[in-house]
Amino acid sequence: MNPAIGYAAIATVAVASVLIGVYGLRISRTTSDFYVASRTVRPWWNASAIGGEYLSAASFMGIAGLILLTGASALWFPIGYTAGYLMLLLFVAAPLRRSGAYTIPDFTEARLESAAVRRVTSVLVVVIGWLYIVPQLQGAALTVRITTGLPSWVGSLAVALLVAVVVAAGGMRSITFVQAFQFWLKLAALAVPVVALLIVTGAVEPALAPSAAFPADAGPGGLDVYRTVSLMVALLLGTLGLPHVLVRFYTNPDGPAARRTTVIVLALLSAFYLFPTLFGLLGRSFAPDLAVPGEADALVLVLPDRLVPGVAGQLLTALVIGGAFAAFLSTSSGLIVSVAGVISQDLLGGSVRGFRIAAFASAAVPLVVALATEPAGLAGSVGLVFAFTASTLCPVLILGIWWRGLTARGAIAGMATGALLSAGAILGGALVAASVPAIRPLVEQPAAWTVPIAVLVTVSVSRADRRRMPRGVDAFLARLHLPERDGA
Repeated sequence: MNPAIGYAAIATVAVASVLIGVYGLRISRTTSDFYVASRTVRPWWNASAIGGEYLSAASFMGIAGLILLTGASALWFPIGYTAGYLMLLLFVAAPLRRSGAYTIPDFTEARLESAAVRRVTSVLVVVIGWLYIVPQLQGAALTVRITTGLPSWVGSLAVALLVAVVVAAGGMRSITFVQAFQFWLKLAALAVPVVALLIVTGAVEPALAPSAAFPADAGPGGLDVYRTVSLMVALLLGTLGLPHVLVRFYTNPDGPAARRTTVIVLALLSAFYLFPTLFGLLGRSFAPDLAVPGEADALVLVLPDRLVPGVAGQLLTALVIGGAFAAFLSTSSGLIVSVAGVISQDLLGGSVRGFRIAAFASAAVPLVVALATEPAGLAGSVGLVFAFTASTLCPVLILGIWWRGLTARGAIAGMATGALLSAGAILGGALVAASVPAIRPLVEQPAAWTVPIAVLVTVSVSRADRRRMPRGVDAFLARLHLPERDGA
């Protein structure tokens, strides 16, 4: 691969993102602009921005790589990612917008009338944000190493620094324009090469015959039922607790706009996920040599140049590289906005200056972690973050919106339980599984048991603590659910 292609594509996306961010900065003047874009983002813009920040390295590169490695079992990832937004539409989007909060900790504090709940929620939002940023930086490291030949750390550092600067300069208002642009770039960066590859593959001899690339035992009948169910629990419920996605619903003008935004996002995600899936399927036939853990995520970067000769292949490769870099920037931007918002509100007084300081701090910590750790498969890493989120923030949000009986102690007990169980399985699972191989599926995909336990603890402690139910719960729930309040 010609390094000049990588340099040119990365530089073009970086410059375009900065210029669009500068445009957003010109109209970011108030604190509300920095945190929630003054709640004036219309559904199509917001849906494009959500698609930009949600379609991360795991979506752009990881799904194709996972399909290359594992075949049909990886198809559950795009299904789960998309269906998670249906859950948002049904249970969270409009009520959360009507809550009037800036951040998730704002919501939990107002709902449960407890500063302690706010502190616990804030810690979890920051931890989840940092965990999710790390795979983005590792994906950037892989892309820069393969496409330019530079050391891996250059990619991580470049993304972290660029995102911190853009977020600190313009906040949510600026990032909305940038992420909307980056979504459409990512869609084009996969769709155009896939169409070109489908056209040329008729004249190219596959490296593996279809019977070898897609063996019968790799079909749905060969899937591990527990792992599949647990993965879907993580993806469906984890989406409901992702802080960088939830904060987007605070930027809508009203509840109906939040619902329309979610419907549009569902359509955009359904269209997008078709293309990494096709990339993965093509890779199984035409690039089986890339089916190596740690390297399979590079499939989308390598395949166009391999199958399309000459200048056309180089142009397609440049487009894919630009889309990949946009994926790292857009998701990291959304995460840093949400994490910086929480840090600024809770520790730095909630000012614009505090937000800017928090933005740089929010980028620095995951950068250190990314540089100090070995990258794993992008889709698998993000899937574990979803399991952690599903076990911690999701139960409190769902019960806080739909169950009158939730109390502060119940929420804290449930979040702590979910965090300890899921983090223990993720961090210590490999050691336990080595000693007791029979429980390996339970620790590799823990959501199927950590989420029910977290919910059970939340409900049980809340019922035992009924006398401490918030006094204003009925008025707050009415605010969340009465349609005539949508314009409030």
